[in-house]
Amino acid sequence: MRVISQRYPDIRIEGENYLPQPIYRHIASFLSVFKLVLIGLIIVGKDPFAVLGMQAPSVWQWGQENKEIPRVLDARNWEEDQTHSQVYACMMVFFLSNMIENQCMSTGAFEITLNDVPVWSKLESGHLPSVQQLVQILDSEMKLNVHMDSIPHHRS
Repeated sequence: MRVISQRYPDIRIEGENYLPQPIYRHIASFLSVFKLVLIGLIIVGKDPFAVLGMQAPSVWQWGQENKEIPRVLDARNWEEDQTHSQVYACMMVFFLSNMIENQCMSTGAFEITLNDVPVWSKLESGHLPSVQQLVQILDSEMKLNVHMDSIPHHRS
């Protein structure tokens, strides 16, 4: 962007988030709350499947195994057992749900407007413009604006 700023010092460059479709925003919000509820259930050891009259999946059972904190046997060795499964389950829920939430909120948009007129859209083109393309676009738009400003306006 330094090239653009140097070539066109009067152009104001700003960035902002391009909102995803409402359905994706709602999915991300739901996942955010669901993630916290799921982590809470893992920590307190409640089985939501039993309440629903269903058998808990093996991944849920794995996350509930051996909740005690590992003990240090001596300075060189940690006790070898599955005491970390609850921590791993919470981390797995946290990171996987964050990954899905971020994917829902990401649009991949890179939209360029000049005087509120769209001049480039990554959503339409499928790629980012090169610096040379961007300079060419801005040059042609600036020339067009200068040309339009020089045309006398007819008043009725």
